[in-house]
Amino acid sequence: MKSIIPLLSAAVIAFSSCSHQTSTSSARKVKEDAATNKAWKRPVGKSIYAVLQIKNTIKVGDSVKLKFTVYNPTDSVQQFCKWHTPFEPLISKYLDVKEANGEEANYQGAMAKRMMPPPASSYQKVNPGDSLSIEVDLLKGYAVKKPGKYAITYNGEGMSGLAVKDSVVFNYVKP
Repeated sequence: MKSIIPLLSAAVIAFSSCSHQTSTSSARKVKEDAATNKAWKRPVGKSIYAVLQIKNTIKVGDSVKLKFTVYNPTDSVQQFCKWHTPFEPLISKYLDVKEANGEEANYQGAMAKRMMPPPASSYQKVNPGDSLSIEVDLLKGYAVKKPGKYAITYNGEGMSGLAVKDSVVFNYVKP
């Protein structure tokens, strides 16, 4: 029983220490607004969010470039934790890459051990009404080898504080 208390304390700190900060709306309002938005092009709510983009068809042997764009639709500067996003080197499994049959492409990149809470340098600011984009080559960290249809889902929201509503799909075809 005594060993559970430190574990629970560590879990609470880990999950709460690296989320985005919103100075213009309450957490409850953010959740309500996010739940009512159908399209994530320009949400009505006051929360920072991200969108994934990838080519529909990619030839085997070519780079598998995923574009990750963070949007700030608010009227104030927002920030997110870069950990578990492409805004840092590929050192964590923040994407689920699955074939159409459900088989997951193995993550082969490095895994970082982190000290909590994240330092100030771990956060990226986004100006009001602005966006930031970055591309990552999935082949540098994921074993996407055989032709087929793949779905990519972002799973790093708990660390970065960035909501990504939709997954993206691409066809990996022989040249």
